[in-house]
Amino acid sequence: MQIREYIEQRNGGFYIAGTRVSLDSIVYSFKAGDSPGTIRQNFSFLSLEQVYGAITFYLAHDDEVDINIREGEEEILRSVPLLSESRPELYARLERARREVSAPDLAKH
Repeated sequence: MQIREYIEQRNGGFYIAGTRVSLDSIVYSFKAGDSPGTIRQNFSFLSLEQVYGAITFYLAHDDEVDINIREGEEEILRSVPLLSESRPELYARLERARREVSAPDLAKH
């Protein structure tokens, strides 16, 4: 009998072994209420066994994985400049458009 490893850690994150699919992707779907079958459909190149293996790993290591996900999200927020800072003219146009779209909705109430 062969024992399979479903998750590997590399580049500071967790991945489905032998793939470029992050465990984060599976965890987000799982937490959103997607079934293993639905997750499998969304990641058609993974086997159902790999999906269940990833979920099982997450359930056994949820604190560690959740911390890793949170740290990754914080790193993205630190490394990606706000649109208002990086492209102020685009940000201003989007804000104007958002207000114009919201104004008719407010007038109805």
